Amino acid sequence: MAFPSPHHVPTSPTSPTKADTPNRLFWRWWRKQTPSQQDRYATLGPLVSVLLFLVVIIAAFWYLRNEELEREQESVKRDTEVVQQQLRLRLIENQEHLQRLARDVNFKAISVEQFMLQASDFVRPRPEILSVSWLHADGKVKAARTTLTLSLEAGQSVDRDPLENQSDLYTPLDASPAPRQALAQARERNQPAYSHPFLNSSGSKVIQLHLPMMDRQGYAGAIVAEYSLEALMRHQVPQEILQRHAMSLVRADGDLLTSSVGAVTSRSAKPSFVHDVVVTPIGNGLLLRGMGFKTSSSLVGSTLFWMVVALSLLTVWTLVGTLRHMRRRADIQKALVQETNFRRAMENSMLTGMRTIDLEGKITYVNPAFCAMTGFSEQELIGARPPYPYWPRDRLDEFHRMFQQELMGRSPMGGVELNMERRDGSQFDARMYVSPLIDAEGNQTGWMTSVTNITEAKRVRDQLTAAHERFTTVLEGLDAAVSVMSVQRGEMLFANRSYRLWFGGNPEAHVQLTGGQVMPDEVIDGDESVDHFGGLPTHNLTDAGSDTHEVYMDNVQKWFDVRARYVQWTDGNLAQMLIATDITARKQAEDAAARQAEKSQFTSRLITMGEMASTVAHELNQPLAAISNYCSGMISRVQSGNIDNEQLVGALEKTSRQAQRAGQIIHRIRQFVKRSEPQRQPARVRDITDAVLELAVFEMKRRRVTLNSTIASRLPTIMADPILIEQVLLNLLKNAAEAIDSAQTPQSRRHIDLRVQQRFFEDQGEVIEFSVSDGGPGMREDMLARLFEAFHSTKAEGLGIGLSLCRSIIESHHGRIKAENIYNGQTVTGCRFTFTLPIDNSDEADTGLPFPTDLLAEEP
Repeated sequence: MAFPSPHHVPTSPTSPTKADTPNRLFWRWWRKQTPSQQDRYATLGPLVSVLLFLVVIIAAFWYLRNEELEREQESVKRDTEVVQQQLRLRLIENQEHLQRLARDVNFKAISVEQFMLQASDFVRPRPEILSVSWLHADGKVKAARTTLTLSLEAGQSVDRDPLENQSDLYTPLDASPAPRQALAQARERNQPAYSHPFLNSSGSKVIQLHLPMMDRQGYAGAIVAEYSLEALMRHQVPQEILQRHAMSLVRADGDLLTSSVGAVTSRSAKPSFVHDVVVTPIGNGLLLRGMGFKTSSSLVGSTLFWMVVALSLLTVWTLVGTLRHMRRRADIQKALVQETNFRRAMENSMLTGMRTIDLEGKITYVNPAFCAMTGFSEQELIGARPPYPYWPRDRLDEFHRMFQQELMGRSPMGGVELNMERRDGSQFDARMYVSPLIDAEGNQTGWMTSVTNITEAKRVRDQLTAAHERFTTVLEGLDAAVSVMSVQRGEMLFANRSYRLWFGGNPEAHVQLTGGQVMPDEVIDGDESVDHFGGLPTHNLTDAGSDTHEVYMDNVQKWFDVRARYVQWTDGNLAQMLIATDITARKQAEDAAARQAEKSQFTSRLITMGEMASTVAHELNQPLAAISNYCSGMISRVQSGNIDNEQLVGALEKTSRQAQRAGQIIHRIRQFVKRSEPQRQPARVRDITDAVLELAVFEMKRRRVTLNSTIASRLPTIMADPILIEQVLLNLLKNAAEAIDSAQTPQSRRHIDLRVQQRFFEDQGEVIEFSVSDGGPGMREDMLARLFEAFHSTKAEGLGIGLSLCRSIIESHHGRIKAENIYNGQTVTGCRFTFTLPIDNSDEADTGLPFPTDLLAEEP
């Protein structure tokens, strides 16, 4: 009987092995992935395998190719530096020969023929030299030797100017030509200078070497040698190097100037190896470029290699295309879902109702706004045919006609206003726009209708219309003329009934009422920021406020109070609004009041003289009595014969003086009470005070009052009516004398002080101040407050118009009058009346009235 070995462990068919464990883990992970992820991994797996295979092949090729490229690059670099040395030695050798030639020209003063011989010897063995020129200090060519021309004498024309280039290959357009830049650089530095590459008149790419010549006076000229870049490369690059590599001259920006190409370039058009070095001593961004071309084909040309690469690339391209196609489909599907959701959200959020019908009139789509507007659900509207449930039942025929026009495409472009009915039977105003519905192929599949609820907008519009009508009715009913004129176009924009009744539709009346000023002052003064207004809003254009003045219109024989201001019209442009009120009746009343005031002045003067009549009669008695005595005495002595001629002449002279004295008194009284029109004229203050003092002295004597006057010298002339100012001053002196006399003031205090002086006040400027101070009892404070009111008097027999007239006269002269008590501590010792008259008031406009027309009216 056989027994199993103790080291043998029987395996169960269901027990997992080590190799099965990763496999099961992989399938368990694979089943957890979504189908889209499984598709992605199934596509990426072969792609990754092919990419790894291709990476290994390319890495091996890259390693071998890099070694070959490094050797080739080193060869190109070495050959380029050899050619650089060749060119450098050649250029330095030519430069030294030219420097010797320049020294001979500068110091030995050789002739043109000698220069041409030496230049010919220099040019002949050097095919890269195109010309050698001798330039004056002013840049003109004195002699030139080229490969195509003979020598030139001074003053003869040359084939071309070496300083003029046909096309500059390096400098920008706004810079000077390359030869002139090099010449200026050589002259400035006193060293040889090479120009930038350029095209000469023959179309060849050249550079120039400029060698300056200096003497004791400074710059004496230059020797210019012109190199052909093509010849320089053709003759100076060794042929053995051309067999291996191509050499070329390029600019700093990489543009090719000329190239020496050998047979090696036929193998490949694009160089594989490039090495650039600076061409010395030229510089100026000129580079020598060595180029190497691919020559090895042992590995790259292997058919097996290219087949592997091609198959790998084909497999990669197929797998990448499949992956991109799957990704594109997923992106398109995602974009489609987003676009659909966006359009649905936009349609659902719109306040405008959208409805779509097909060509037969069946509703195919409605948005939530349309459903909310009509009150019907989407299920009730989709598939509905005319008559639609939102049509009013009492207007079906009208809606059927509109529907037929809609199907025929005859709906107005501006939309149609209609009434729609909600589910609950209420109606609302709506505006409907209809447009054809075109599919992607350009075929019309139906009609798109947008509906807007305009109930509120229509209500507001009706309210605005009614408000406009009310506003127009108010303006039409005004007794004042209202007009609006465009400042820019000068045409009438609005005129109410009163304006049309008085002036018709004539815009010239508007201009006359405004005094001819329709343009704002800011624009008339020349504001350069305003360019013919430009349609700018008014508040940015002018800050002009309202202007009020009075105008008399001859055509209607009326006075108007005119108020004008600038407003922004409905079109946004500037306009002038004018309101003219008829004030003819008021002007007539003012004229009547002025005439009454004039009569009051005259009456006041008559009253004053009536009160002074006894005093004046007493004063006249004295000269008349003296005249009578002189006459009686002369008659008695003539009859007795006791008078000689000298005594008779003396008596007659005394009689004449007394008669003149009486005449002067009567003349002053007649002049004071004479009624005349008020007239503002230049008047001397001294003349006014002297006339008043002559009249007041009678009253002062009768009242036993002493009058002291202090009048400043050199007072300026004022613009005033002398009679009116005399009336004010005489009234104040008379009132002061009456106050002293009525209070029975002791003789020591019976005096009046008149002071006239020039003063300055901040609120009035330079004025003449008249001050009348008395020693009377003064006045109570409540009486001072109402002292200048009309018909208010402190005397029992007074009329109360004297001081009111005084105030009106002074204010009409733009002056001020006041009254105040004089105190000695707490005791009132008198009263002072003061009034002022401005000095410089000649520019004030005289209205023709001596003082305000409310002369007898009470103060407010």
